[in-house]
Amino acid sequence: MADLIGLAIVFFILALIATVLGARGVAGLSMDIAKWLVIIFIVLAIISLIL
Repeated sequence: MADLIGLAIVFFILALIATVLGARGVAGLSMDIAKWLVIIFIVLAIISLIL
């Protein structure tokens, strides 16, 4: 599961860099991917705590 958080951080940093460089489409897509990776991580973490 640590890989999901790592990927989310990478996509978040990519989105920040793309925003600074003015590529709003890439930034938005990267933020969407990062958001979904964090959501998946949280769901898997809750499931693993329950089981």
